[in-house]
Amino acid sequence: MGNSEGNYEVKKMPLEQAKLLSVMDEQTYTWHHDKHYAGYVNKRNEIEKELNSVDRSKANVNYSAYRALKLEETWNGNGMLLHEVYWSTMGGDGKYNDSMEVIKAINSSFGSIDAWKVDFLAAGKSGRGWVVTSIDVLTDGKIRNFMFDAHNQGGLVGCVPLIAADVFEHAYYHKFGPDRAAYLDVLVANIDWNKVEAAYKKYKK
Repeated sequence: MGNSEGNYEVKKMPLEQAKLLSVMDEQTYTWHHDKHYAGYVNKRNEIEKELNSVDRSKANVNYSAYRALKLEETWNGNGMLLHEVYWSTMGGDGKYNDSMEVIKAINSSFGSIDAWKVDFLAAGKSGRGWVVTSIDVLTDGKIRNFMFDAHNQGGLVGCVPLIAADVFEHAYYHKFGPDRAAYLDVLVANIDWNKVEAAYKKYKK
């Protein structure tokens, strides 16, 4: 009765570690991909396969195998997807062109790219898990920043992520220690806006 075969693959890092020296050291690069991200992909596969045969007749709000699987389905599914977005826009120099559609949309939504950055950093310093810049494709097409306390606690239905920053401690502590603000500043300076532009054009349709 499930709707997936659970055959998601662990994708390779899109960039060599040398392109990400400012954001993460070699150990974080390896651990984050091979342990954290890969773990979410593998668990998502496992959960979706178990959902194909779980006993739905015993589903209830207090406890059931079905409830447990559905709770962890979004934790692991979002853990997989947010990580893929996270490093998909890295590897740039933070520079952009004012003629880019995504920059125009950010300016329209926030007043300026600088105001977007201030809000992005504030959300990144406030959330326990993620800060995500998304396009609201379901309502008004605006660009919005969301604070996630966990993979599955935050965001807004109908919004598609364009930029995601992992702010769980494993993402930055090995290189930056407790200075999350410094990590976020460096991460913003590492954005490849051409990749963000491509994603924006894809999803705004």
